[in-house]
Order: sequence, then C-alpha cells, then structure tokens
Amino acid sequence: MLAAFSISPLGDAPDGSVGPAVAEAVRIVRASGLPNETNAMFTNVEGEWDEVMAVIKACVDRLAEVAPRVSVVVKLDVRPGVTGAMRSKVERIEEQLRGA
Repeated sequence: MLAAFSISPLGDAPDGSVGPAVAEAVRIVRASGLPNETNAMFTNVEGEWDEVMAVIKACVDRLAEVAPRVSVVVKLDVRPGVTGAMRSKVERIEEQLRGA
C-alpha cells in the first residue's frame, strides 16, 4: 500500500508555526523504517496496511500531545502484493517524458 498524508496541528502554537510539529511527524515516519519521502505538500509512505496505519496513528498521537486538534488528509493506493510503487510509478512517468 502506498499512502500520501498531510498532517498539521490545529490550535494556538506559541509562535504560530506548525513546522516543529510537522517535523516531528516526519521524524516518526523516517524512524519507522518504511520507504518514505516528503515533499512540499505530503509525506508518502509505503508498506503493509497495518504498518502504514500504525505510523500515521503514531504521528497523530504525537501531535495530539502538543495541540488540542490534529488535521490529517490521507490518500491511499491499495494494491495487494505490489511493492516498490513509490519509485516505480514515478519511473514510468519519467520514461514517458523521455519518449520511451
């Protein structure tokens, strides 16, 4: 399964910035050992259903410790038996762009 998720604390941050909390969520994802990447809008993580959902839940639980509310957007690509989709999907598009 491939998941793209965005997470943000809601409520009054002391300096108005969500960056430190979002960075903490990214640390949790990276520490999971699952394939992942972070871009300007989402963090992508790949693994089995229970593994990926456990990571997302850990991120929500951590942010809930510092904020009264947590916003999460999740998009899933569930394809049993498929691994390496995070890279292979991009590689297929790059091949098309090169005219292959």
